[in-house]
Amino acid sequence: MTTTRIWTSLLGGSLALTGFAIASCSSFQGAAPEDAISKVTSGECLECELTGANFSGQSLKAVKLNRSNLSAAQLSGVDLSEALLDSANLQGADLSQAILTKAALTNANLENSNLTGADLSGAYLRGANLAGTDFTEANLSGANLTNTNLETAILDGAVLEGATLPEGFVPGE
Repeated sequence: MTTTRIWTSLLGGSLALTGFAIASCSSFQGAAPEDAISKVTSGECLECELTGANFSGQSLKAVKLNRSNLSAAQLSGVDLSEALLDSANLQGADLSQAILTKAALTNANLENSNLTGADLSGAYLRGANLAGTDFTEANLSGANLTNTNLETAILDGAVLEGATLPEGFVPGE
């Protein structure tokens, strides 16, 4: 059995070795945290199951996690600047103090997530589910929030300067 086949069998999905990129891996459940971190930070992890994973304080800059499940993940203080998180599930995740500058979160599910003090300047959140999300003291300057629902989001002290807001949404009302 080749190395590629061994890894494919262990990960339960397909493996693309361009640098070291994981495509369509099914799960990191039961893996040591450092193994999951090294796999995610070294390439892309599309459609990965990372529920409850703890990446607090890590650098995941420009990582590709499109369509991955990061529900209830611990991402406090994580550098996710320029990350691709399109259609990712981040429901209930702790992203407090995270850096998400210029991150792509199109159609992502951030329902009931904690983004207190996070930097989302220039982030692209078009169509994201933001119901119940806590943006207290977050920087959303220049962020694209088109087609999102901010009605139940907490925006106390959030910076919205230059942000593209949903049609008809007036902050503080």
